[in-house]
Amino acid sequence: MHSKRFSPAGQSAFDARFDAQKIAFGPVVFQCVRIAWKQGMLDRLAEAGEAGLDVETLAASGRWSAYALKVVLESCLSAGVVMRVDGRYVLDKAGYCLLADPITRINLDFIHDVCYLGLHRLEEALATGTPVGLEELGTWPTLYQGLSELPEPARTSWFAFDHHYSDTSFPDVMPDVLATAPKRVMDVGANTGKFAAALLEAHPGVEVRLVDLPQQLASARDRVGATGQAGRAEFHAIDMLDPAAAFPAGADIVWMSQFLSCFSEPVIATIFERAAASLAPDGQVLVLDTLWDRQRYDIAAYCLINTSPYFTAMASGNSKVYESTDYLRLAEAAGLELVTSRDGIGYCHTLMRFRKRAPA
Repeated sequence: MHSKRFSPAGQSAFDARFDAQKIAFGPVVFQCVRIAWKQGMLDRLAEAGEAGLDVETLAASGRWSAYALKVVLESCLSAGVVMRVDGRYVLDKAGYCLLADPITRINLDFIHDVCYLGLHRLEEALATGTPVGLEELGTWPTLYQGLSELPEPARTSWFAFDHHYSDTSFPDVMPDVLATAPKRVMDVGANTGKFAAALLEAHPGVEVRLVDLPQQLASARDRVGATGQAGRAEFHAIDMLDPAAAFPAGADIVWMSQFLSCFSEPVIATIFERAAASLAPDGQVLVLDTLWDRQRYDIAAYCLINTSPYFTAMASGNSKVYESTDYLRLAEAAGLELVTSRDGIGYCHTLMRFRKRAPA
C-alpha cells in the first residue's frame, strides 16, 4: 500500500500539539520573521557571529526600538530562527537560510507580496472557483491577464518566483527538446519568451511558434526581438480557456513548461486535445512541470503542495500543483501515450514526453 506523510513516525501527542500551535500562529511568525529579515535584524546578528547581541546593544544603533526588537526577535526565537544565549540573540541555522538561501527568500517575498492579503479569501475562492483574492492586486478575471500590469512589489516577486523555478531547468532540458531533431517547436504558454529566445539563439535550424495571451506575447516579442532571431518566430494569440481555439498545425514538438498547472482539469484536457491535433507526423508533446508526488525530498513536495492555494485564491480559482497521475490520465484521454518520464530536473521538475497513441 502506497502512503505519504510529513509528520515523524511515532510522533508523540505532545509534539503533535506543539505542531498544531505552530500552524495556528503561523501568520504571526511569518510576519515577524519577515520583518527581522527585511529590516536587517538578522544581518546584524549574522555580523555578530556566535557572540550574539543583546536587545540593548541592538537598540543603541537607533534603527529599532527595544520594544520592536523584543516583539520581533522573541517570535523569531520561537520559530528557531534565532537562539538566546545568556541574554544575547544569536542567529540559528534557519536564520542563516533566510539570509543565504535564494529560494527561501524568493518564496517568502512571493507569499507576502503576491499572496498574503488575498489568501484571506481562500475559503470563498474554493467555494466559487474564482480567484477572489486577486482583487487585492487588480481587477482582472485571472492573474494571467494582469501579469504585465501587476503593481510593485508583487510584479517583481511574481516573476522572481516563476523564473527561479523554471530557469534552473532550461539548460538541462534543451537536449530533450532537440532529441528528435525538430524543425518546428511550438511553445504553448510562452510567457515572457525566455525559453523561446534561448532556443532560437542556440539552434539556428529551429523555428518557434509562441502561443499565449496577447499581453504575454507583447513581452515575448521584445525578448525574442532582442536576440535578432525574430524572423524564425511566429506569435499566436490564443485564449486557452476557449476549447475551440485551435493551435497552429504542423508542430514537431509541442512544448509546455510550468503551464498546465495554471488551469483546471477540464481545461487541461482540452489543451492536451489541441496539442495532439496540432502535431506533425511523429510529433511529440513535452510537458515540463512541478509535480508534488515526484519529489525526492519532502522540502520540495511541501513547497509545491502549499503553492496550490495561490492558484486558487490569486491566479485562476480552479488550478493547482498536480500529481503526475493527473497529467497521465488527462493525456491518455486526449489520445496521447507516455514515451518517457524524467525526474530531478532543476529544483523540482519532471519532464514527460508524449506521442499520439497508435490506432487500435
